[in-house]
Amino acid sequence: MATPVSGVAAMAVALTLAQQLEQYVSLGIFLLGSTLAALSFLAWRRERDRRMFVVTVGYLMFALYGLIVFLEYYLLPYFTFRTVELLEHGAALLILAGLLAFFVALARN
Repeated sequence: MATPVSGVAAMAVALTLAQQLEQYVSLGIFLLGSTLAALSFLAWRRERDRRMFVVTVGYLMFALYGLIVFLEYYLLPYFTFRTVELLEHGAALLILAGLLAFFVALARN
């Protein structure tokens, strides 16, 4: 006798290997970015160096990108596929902004 599976569990089973890999890597980006942002924020509070605040913002952008990509498949039941894909690919701008933030932090004297 088959037992019913919840929607989230059924969706997790339906993901391909490539999609699961994308999910795990994105979760790792989110967790690592969040941790580094928290540590950078604590360093900024201690030193009050503007560069450290810019680094914190850069790490937050990476973390936000990881969160958006991680939530992509969970958002599909609520939004159209087109909207979710646009959100995911548009979130790549966060990577560009994060890299720019690191450049600004390094270039400042």
